[in-house]
Amino acid sequence: MSDALKLAPPIPAPRAGQRFTFSGLVGSADAALIAQSALRYRSEFSVMVIFCAQAQEAQRLLEEIPAFAPQLKTRLLPDWEILPYDHFSPHQDLVSERLATLYELLNGSCDIVLVPITTALQRLGPPNFLSGHTFFFRQGDKLNEAALKLQLQQAGYDPVSAVMRPGEYSIRGGLIDLFPMGSSLPYRLDLFGDEIEQIRAFDPDTQRSLYPVKEVRLLPGHEFPFDDASRTAFRGRWREVFEGDPTRCSIYKDANLGIPSAGIESYLPLFFEESSTVFDYFPRSGDPVWLVSIGDIEESIKGFWKDTLSRYEFLKHDLDRPILPPADLFLDVDQFFTAAKPNARLTLNKEADKEK
Repeated sequence: MSDALKLAPPIPAPRAGQRFTFSGLVGSADAALIAQSALRYRSEFSVMVIFCAQAQEAQRLLEEIPAFAPQLKTRLLPDWEILPYDHFSPHQDLVSERLATLYELLNGSCDIVLVPITTALQRLGPPNFLSGHTFFFRQGDKLNEAALKLQLQQAGYDPVSAVMRPGEYSIRGGLIDLFPMGSSLPYRLDLFGDEIEQIRAFDPDTQRSLYPVKEVRLLPGHEFPFDDASRTAFRGRWREVFEGDPTRCSIYKDANLGIPSAGIESYLPLFFEESSTVFDYFPRSGDPVWLVSIGDIEESIKGFWKDTLSRYEFLKHDLDRPILPPADLFLDVDQFFTAAKPNARLTLNKEADKEK
């Protein structure tokens, strides 16, 4: 155990509904304290979720916590890195990482999840969408090529000649290349007849095989469903929510053609009967979830809402691209803290925070 971990004073065990504040931290002391606490009480909570007032703090902790406790599995739920109502979509690599983290959070297969507060405010598709659209391919499984193509299309994967990024696939005779969302490498499925004879990871740049694997997890290609039924439901809800001729908007017209237009993420709630939040992805194991706050969370939420309302007022008059009100897309400060209250909570204040 490192000296920083030995020197970090202990804090009480997590208890649902209780809140504890620890102040006066400097440098990487917050990462050391988080690592120490997670190791000490790991059997008493299902997952530790750390909300960071600033996205750069989440990235810093992602790098520092493993230095103190490499045995803990730490994941980041990254922000889309686009402004609300932007006319372009988040990078596919970010979507890939988000889906992987949400899946692992839902299934309790990670120890710590880092979440920038602006990310925590976003409304998401319900957990049953992610779990119901996640598939596994294992060595020895039977595989129907026509059914696989349909499955990949419904999952939002793009057919290409050579896979290079998450969300792509290629079928060439008895070889199937898949780059699953949430994966750092693509995989090559070698078929013998209709059976998966071998699965190997490969380098997308050289196309050379790297090492064999027994199983591949296939997450959906988007954070929303995009099959025929889902697109029909999307267009129906669009007509219910927005007035005027929907065919004036390219988002609506492209969805009818099966094209996920740039910026369609700003209409994500229209794909579902009811949207969810990151709190709905907490594991249902019965063990408490331990929430940790880093920085002035409340002020960050208020600042985000001020900027988002300003953008909404500026853009809401465009009849060719109507937009949803912020309340349909994001939690406000009261909703966030109401959702957080039942959980065990730890607030870490750094010296820089105290001086503000």
